[in-house]
Amino acid sequence: MIGNFRIGDRAVYPAHGVAEILGIESREVSGNQETFFLLRLLDTDRRILVPLRQVPRVGLRQVIPSEEVPAVYGVLRSKPARTARQNWNRRYRAYIEKLKTGSVYDVAEVMRDLYLLRYEKSLSFGERKLLDTAKELLVKELAVATSDATSAVEKEIDAIFPPPPDETASTTTG
Repeated sequence: MIGNFRIGDRAVYPAHGVAEILGIESREVSGNQETFFLLRLLDTDRRILVPLRQVPRVGLRQVIPSEEVPAVYGVLRSKPARTARQNWNRRYRAYIEKLKTGSVYDVAEVMRDLYLLRYEKSLSFGERKLLDTAKELLVKELAVATSDATSAVEKEIDAIFPPPPDETASTTTG
């Protein structure tokens, strides 16, 4: 066991998602011996090496316990604090920073805020991509935390955020 992690554990790698810790490897980097966690991202099967000394800095953390899942759904159902109107570029940068924190609650806030913004105006391309990213990150972590299928978690989230009327009309007419 290194820090809070063991081989085989699932951990959240901020902005990338849930990963399985496959092992610990030593490699020579720039003439120095370095020890790494070898991670496998669950949704893409991509492998990532994270230097052990960088684990706190990159924000690698345990998947939330199942007891915290209702609080995450509470964030999704809550009303956001009314923020000053910002242009899409400033909002986008603020959302990126929140995703980078790795906090499941920050990811939930980004998803909630973007979903609710969809009801007021069209999202920019970047905001739509961020919404998709936040939803993927959240669905995967909640599914792992609850041992539910990702489809069940996605269905629960979709029940909280039905599509805006203009999107419903465009997807149901053919």
